[in-house]
Amino acid sequence: MNSASVYDVTRLGGRMTIDGNWNKPGWQNIKPLELTNYMGAIPAFRPVVHAKMMYDDENLYVIFHVEDRFVRCVTKMPNGPVWEDSCVEFFFSPDIYLPEKYFNLEINCGGTPLMHYNIVPRKVIIEVSVENLNKIEIAHSLPELVDPEIKEPVIWIVEYKIPVSILKKYSAVTSPGPGVEWKANFYKCAEKNSNPHFITWSVVKNDKPDFHLPQFFGLLKFR
Repeated sequence: MNSASVYDVTRLGGRMTIDGNWNKPGWQNIKPLELTNYMGAIPAFRPVVHAKMMYDDENLYVIFHVEDRFVRCVTKMPNGPVWEDSCVEFFFSPDIYLPEKYFNLEINCGGTPLMHYNIVPRKVIIEVSVENLNKIEIAHSLPELVDPEIKEPVIWIVEYKIPVSILKKYSAVTSPGPGVEWKANFYKCAEKNSNPHFITWSVVKNDKPDFHLPQFFGLLKFR
């Protein structure tokens, strides 16, 4: 594994308001990771995508900052096909003893989420209920619906807080804390716009775009 696919996750001191502000004090001293690896064809326009992550005893905190164009978003139903829209995704294995089993949390630029727990990728999948999805606090800078697409340069933010208690309803969880390491990957995609693309943080070695390959997850090191 190369150093680019390892990220140190800082413990949050105090409280964090989920408001989609990349520049607020809580995030200012947190080093971002960058998504730079493409699966499939390289698009004519390459989005610039950064993410940051923190944790505390009860929650995981994630924020994405996307410098984009050709942004489209039409899925408004939770657990709908958000990956077809301009979308950011966080895949992670919370049980260090079963790293091949993982959650995928996908949120389009309009703030609509999809979340599954994957026991066998694409074969044995548990959909996280809408009741539990609603416990994830999400902030987003763009409207829920973006159609027609925004062709001009635009920056958009998605920020969210995942209660660890939700994860425990579907999986064993190795509680985040100093010295704990989880496997994970971060993604950005857009299937149905005029600039389709599939971008990863940790390199995924596969001929065709496929985010559901946990053997290529990077490493989260909780501090």
